[in-house]
Amino acid sequence: MRANNMLGVLFSNVHDEKIRELTEKRAMGSVPFGGRYRLIDFPLSNMVNSGINKVGVITKNNYQSLMDHLGTGKAWDLSRKREGLFILPPFGGASSVPNSRVEYLKSITRFLNNSREEYIVLSDCDMVCNIDYRDVLAFHLEKEADITLVYRFGKIPEGTSDPTVYTMDLDGRVIEMLVNPAVNGECNYGMSILIMKREKLMSMIDDCVSRNQFSFKRDFLQRNVKECKIYGYEFKGTVQTICSMNSYFEANMTLMDPKVRAELFNPNRPIYTKVRDDMPARYGLGASVSNSIIADGCVIEGTVENCVLFRGVKVGKGAKLENCVIMQDSVIGENCRLNYVVVDKDVEIKDERSLMGFQSYPVYISKGAIV
Repeated sequence: MRANNMLGVLFSNVHDEKIRELTEKRAMGSVPFGGRYRLIDFPLSNMVNSGINKVGVITKNNYQSLMDHLGTGKAWDLSRKREGLFILPPFGGASSVPNSRVEYLKSITRFLNNSREEYIVLSDCDMVCNIDYRDVLAFHLEKEADITLVYRFGKIPEGTSDPTVYTMDLDGRVIEMLVNPAVNGECNYGMSILIMKREKLMSMIDDCVSRNQFSFKRDFLQRNVKECKIYGYEFKGTVQTICSMNSYFEANMTLMDPKVRAELFNPNRPIYTKVRDDMPARYGLGASVSNSIIADGCVIEGTVENCVLFRGVKVGKGAKLENCVIMQDSVIGENCRLNYVVVDKDVEIKDERSLMGFQSYPVYISKGAIV
């Protein structure tokens, strides 16, 4: 198997409506996560670690932040004379289906035609996981499948829009696919990741468009369950699904668990991100930090408990932060009290302010706000 036998395609905007607060000024793929990363870092790093050296990122709107983060792809070793990283910009279309992957893929026909890779990997940017696509491709080849879908067994994350549920035979072949079913309890639900032959994908996309069918799940997959050999590959590792502000907050909080961090940030398959050289975090004489993730460039002179602090955050004297996610370059004034708060980038919270949310409903402060 050649290292570059797979082509990667990422959908950076498909799930923007899930967390409108964070995606008002950015794409889903560029939402900050875990102190120094963006959501797109995880699927993009998974592709690079799996030997994929050509990746196309489909954008639709609010993609300035995404382009600034990705740049030429140097951080992911995708800045190359041949192949590498491709930003696939917006386009117009006649589809009445919002965020139609079929329409997106049809619009990049030239990019797909010019690619030489035999197989293609499609992935969204709303799931945080560390997966080796080489294992999925090996499963795909072993089963001689037309399409291999990655799924997870468990309870569907609350807030997931149009979840897919698969029923499989003993060999792993999908014999039934349900879209947005009323399912209680555990089931096999899709992770919005699939592998198939590039030419097969293009012919099926052309068929959908010719029939004026633009729903990827219903028209591309569900309609072809009987005609195509569709198999399911179960991923058993750690997965954090971002489908609401609450799930985003909880996903950051789970990083306090060493087992979760060990799985997501496997040294054999590292997660790459844009490099920002900064000084180490600095702690004042009265600072107290416990069970928190502190990025470089932070200046802490108060108390921080169970928090995720991104690069360049400043916490004033006497301030107390509990269960908070504070994004890049935000400033927390002296004697502030914050509990269950998500603070976006470049926010300034003045002295003596108190903000309190709840675990199931964290308070959100928008980008660049002054409180």
